[in-house]
Amino acid sequence: MKNELQYFLVDNHYYGGWQEWFPGYMMRIGGCAAVTACDCSIYFELYKNIKGLYPFDNQHVTRNDYIKFSDIMEPYLYPRWSGIDKLEIYIDGFGKFLTDRGKTKLNLLPWSGDKNLYETQLIIKNQIDSGFPIPFLMLKNQHSYLKDYVWHWFLLTGYDESGDFKVKVVTYGSWRWLKLSDLWLTGYDNKGGLILFQNNQ
Repeated sequence: MKNELQYFLVDNHYYGGWQEWFPGYMMRIGGCAAVTACDCSIYFELYKNIKGLYPFDNQHVTRNDYIKFSDIMEPYLYPRWSGIDKLEIYIDGFGKFLTDRGKTKLNLLPWSGDKNLYETQLIIKNQIDSGFPIPFLMLKNQHSYLKDYVWHWFLLTGYDESGDFKVKVVTYGSWRWLKLSDLWLTGYDNKGGLILFQNNQ
């Protein structure tokens, strides 16, 4: 089985946002968490009917508007020298953004990188099938081909169960299918994990 979420383009070209657009140095190198929160907010407006998150035209998302939106998101998920390297920091920041906009029934829950691979596959399927993208924090990783995803937040927006379980990874204004086992079984003790959304409305 394969399932991919609908998504939006920025300037009719980029698949979601890209931190390299940001004018500030710290946001360019450490704004990946804010990008995933911005993308999720736009997604919620478009596909989950959760209004009041994105203060611009969500039918025509432009790069300039996206940068302005990142300025709004920055105080909630501002870059740190160590990065936003814990799920709880993300939950606190994005949770406060949502609460400040009256979205108190959309909960954020941590899914630790210590969880086993099979349980993680099931929770990813459940989230995607429920129509929610999944913020993913990866810290270190033993696979050199994943170096662009190290110490980085990105989104999962789909899964494919044919053969090895793959996930659709969205970051840097683009997407790519990757093996979940390579992303999840990092070979290091210091783990990241997933953010799960739960709508209690």
